[in-house]
Amino acid sequence: MFDAAGNAVHCQAALFARDALIEQLCSLPAIPTALDALIWHFGADRLAEITGRSRRIIPGPDGQQKLDRRSPKANVVETKAFMDAAKPICAFSLAGSTGRSMHSDRNSPSAHLRRVHFLVELGFRLLSAVQGFGRSNRTNQATSPIYRPLTTDCRGERRFLSTIIRGLEALGALTRGQRQTGGQNLFDPADNLESDHAREALNQWFHLLHAGKLGSVSLAAFEEMTGLELATESGELSERLPPIHRWLNRILALRIGTQNAIFDEFMGLVENRVEAARAAGTLDLGIETIRAERVERLSDQLLRADPITGAETRLLRLELHRRPRVTSWAQLQIETRGIENLAYLRNGRSERVALRIPAWSSMDEEGRLIPMCYLVRPGGSARVTIDSLADSHWIDIERDNFQTLWEREVAETESQLSVETIHVATGLLLPVWNKLPEDDVRVWRIDGGDGASILGRIIRPAAIEKLEREFGLGSTVVLSPVEILEGARSGDGIAVPGWGETRLISVFVNGTRRLEIRNFRIEDRDQLKAAGAFSEVIQYRTRLFLPSNRARDILEALIDLRA
Repeated sequence: MFDAAGNAVHCQAALFARDALIEQLCSLPAIPTALDALIWHFGADRLAEITGRSRRIIPGPDGQQKLDRRSPKANVVETKAFMDAAKPICAFSLAGSTGRSMHSDRNSPSAHLRRVHFLVELGFRLLSAVQGFGRSNRTNQATSPIYRPLTTDCRGERRFLSTIIRGLEALGALTRGQRQTGGQNLFDPADNLESDHAREALNQWFHLLHAGKLGSVSLAAFEEMTGLELATESGELSERLPPIHRWLNRILALRIGTQNAIFDEFMGLVENRVEAARAAGTLDLGIETIRAERVERLSDQLLRADPITGAETRLLRLELHRRPRVTSWAQLQIETRGIENLAYLRNGRSERVALRIPAWSSMDEEGRLIPMCYLVRPGGSARVTIDSLADSHWIDIERDNFQTLWEREVAETESQLSVETIHVATGLLLPVWNKLPEDDVRVWRIDGGDGASILGRIIRPAAIEKLEREFGLGSTVVLSPVEILEGARSGDGIAVPGWGETRLISVFVNGTRRLEIRNFRIEDRDQLKAAGAFSEVIQYRTRLFLPSNRARDILEALIDLRA
C-alpha cells in the first residue's frame, strides 16, 4: 500500500518475519554430502575413503573440523586398510575405485566378512553402476556381496532405480541371452517401472484418475501440474496416453507429498499384476535355478531331432532330492536391516513364526487402497492383507522368544529332505516352443550338485497328454498316482492309466471342490465303486467322485487293478 505522498508503506510484521527467517537460515549448518556425512558419523579411523579427492574436511580429536590433505597413494593405503580389516567400512567413487578390488578375497584377512554394498546416488548411468558392482563382486571371493540400492522417502526417486534395473536386464539379455545375468535377480520385478506389468498398471491408473476414483489427485489438477493432456475436449480419456517414461519424469516435478501419494496408488497396481503373474507361473524372471542334493534320471524320451543339425529335443523324467531353502536368523537380520515397523508374530494354531514387513498397498478396481504386508517365514514369504492378518491366529511376541522359535524352525526345516518327480523338456526348444504348454513358460536350470546342470522347461503332469499328441508319441509316459492327482487338481483333467477314456478332473459341486471320475464305462461303475469311489445322481445323471482324504490310496488300487 502507499501513503498520501505515494510512498510505499512496508508491513513491519512481514519485514520482521523476513529478517527472522534469514537469520535462522544463516545459522543452520551446511548440509554435508553423503560421503562427508559418512565420515563424520563413523569417523575417518573406521571408514576407508577411496575417491579422487585430494583434500577433505574431517573431524579432529577435539571434534573440530580440520583440513586433511591426501597424497596420490592415499587410495592404495585405504584399500589395503579395508582389505586387511583395519577399517571395516569402505566408501568409494568411480574416480578412485578404478583398478581396486574390495571383494571378500580368499587371500585377504577380511575374507570372512561378507560385503554389504550400498549404492548411493543412482543416477542414469548404467555403466557406472555396473562398474561399481564389479568392485565388490569378483573372482576368488569367499562369499558374494549383498547389494542395497538406496533411495530417499521421495517416491519419485524410484525412477532412477528403475532405469538401472532395466539396463541391467537388457545387458544380461545381450551378453548371455538371459535377463538376470546382469541383474542377478538383485531386484524385485515390481521395481522395474518400465516393464509390461508397470505399463498395464499405469493404463489402469489413468482410467481410475479419469473416473475420479483416486484420492491422490484429481484429473484437472494432475493435468495442470504436469502439463500432460489426458482428456479430449469432449471429456473422454484420450486414446494416446503419455508413455510411462514421460509420466515418470513429470511426476518428479511434483511436490513430495503428491509424488508419494501417486506412487502408493501406482505401486499397488503394479504389485497386483506381479503377484498375479507369479501365482500363475507366467512371471518372466529369465532362467531360474532349482538346486537339488541329487538328481536321478528316471526316463529319457526323444521328442524331436532337427533334420539339418541333428540337435535333439528330449523329455526327461527326473527325481529330485531337495532340501528346502531356509533363511537363517543371521541372514534375516542382514536382509531386514534398516526396515522399520517390523512385527514378530507366532501362529497360535500351528506354533510357527513369521516376521511382518511393510509392503506396498494394493488397490482394487474402485481405486481403494488395501493395506498389505509381507509375512516372512524361514522357508519363504507371502503377501497378505492387513485385515486378513488381523482375523487370523497370528499374535505378537517378544523378539528374544521369536529368535528362539525361528532358529528352532530353521533347524527342523533344514533336516527335511523331500523327493519330487518332474518332467523337463530340454535340448533344442525354440523350434518346438509353440508346441509346449503355455501354462508355465519359465525356463529352469536344474543343478544336481555334481557340476552338471539341465536347462529346460518344466512340463506339468496335466500337460503330458497334450505333449504326446503334439509329437505323435502315443501314451508312453506313465505317471505316478501323486502326479495324476496333481494334474487333476491343476489342469483340465488327466487320464487314469488302464481305464480307457476314464479321466480324473477337479470340479466344483455344491460349493466344494471334488475329484470327479468322468468318461467311465457303464460296466466299470461297480468296480470303481468297489475300489472306494462314491456316486451321486445330480440332474438325473450318475456321477462318480473320489473321497479327497483317500484319493491317493483309491487311485493306486485302480491302477494296480489294470496294471
